[in-house]
Amino acid sequence: MDSDILGSRARTVTITQGATGYLTIDLAALGRNYLKLASMLAPVRAGAVVKADAYGLGAERVAQTLYDQGCRHFFVAQFVEAVRLRPALAEDAQIFVLNGLQPGNEVACAESGIIPVLNSLAQWRQWSATARLLTRSLPAVLQFDTGMSRLGFPWEERAELAAVIGDGANVEILFIMSHLACADELDSGQNGDQLAEMARIADEFPGFDICFANSGGVFLGDAYHGVLARPGIALYGGAPNAGGTNPMEPVVRLDVAVVQTRTVPSGARIGYGGAHVTRRETRLATIAAGYADGLPRSLGDCGAVYHKGIRLPIVGRVSMDSATVDITALPEGALRLGSLVEVLGPNQTLEDVAGAAGTISYEILTGLGDRYDRQYC
Repeated sequence: MDSDILGSRARTVTITQGATGYLTIDLAALGRNYLKLASMLAPVRAGAVVKADAYGLGAERVAQTLYDQGCRHFFVAQFVEAVRLRPALAEDAQIFVLNGLQPGNEVACAESGIIPVLNSLAQWRQWSATARLLTRSLPAVLQFDTGMSRLGFPWEERAELAAVIGDGANVEILFIMSHLACADELDSGQNGDQLAEMARIADEFPGFDICFANSGGVFLGDAYHGVLARPGIALYGGAPNAGGTNPMEPVVRLDVAVVQTRTVPSGARIGYGGAHVTRRETRLATIAAGYADGLPRSLGDCGAVYHKGIRLPIVGRVSMDSATVDITALPEGALRLGSLVEVLGPNQTLEDVAGAAGTISYEILTGLGDRYDRQYC
């Protein structure tokens, strides 16, 4: 296989016989992204969101890299994620479960040193009861709904919550938090509305530190930072704000192998449903990735891959395990069985693929399957 087939970052990829694709994860770039955000936030602390297996990139490797760069606060969505991650981190690393706890996980959570984010009075009561059972104080974070209507104590529960906190319950509140719904839109009025609501909550619950900013929130200014920010997508190279230049380094590259090439005449139907019909003689390559591997079905007839900087349109419907691309723009014989094309890399960003698919970079990143040969560099 030609070593230059992977383009400018070929030296970071080790060719594995029989692999159908290579997902290259640049841990050095990940670390630099964290340090960039931490520098912007200082003296505010920078945590990291590593839920969904660190957005599909491997939570253990990602969290260890971030820990080495000074991160000590890690956020996951579900208790099972925290349990898997806990052995990979030193004891001074704190792991927070954003969805809180389902009934039955409380004792295991306490004994594992995992910290729940409590979103309702029901979760508060469960955690407080566990503290009484274990006859010790247990740490927690309180999340408040400031206008997203998703997770967090609603306004109608705040008075009762303040009362039970005032009664000296055996729950140690580490900080209070909320989540910004439109932080990626710098000019959205909802950002200011949520900030104002967070200020009201801080007045109702005085004396507690605040955790507020996500990736986009880091760029909204000091008023949104609190004492701890929790960036996610920006760490992994995704754009923290819509439009403009992405200030973060790319972390992921994806190259996929060619399964077969062929030449078809004008009028040939391609893929399921015959959705694409050629208008001229066309050279095609079928690549070994489909929607089971994170290439959305919606990329059919609008997305593309690249080879040596040349755009190769995806034609016809993306299948579960494969997609077909028009390679007529390449010299004949440029691609063959086992050749690689770029899906994500120097010529095509997460946002490019997401835009073509009509979705967001988060969905592209978390959807990358486990059939690729994963390589960390």
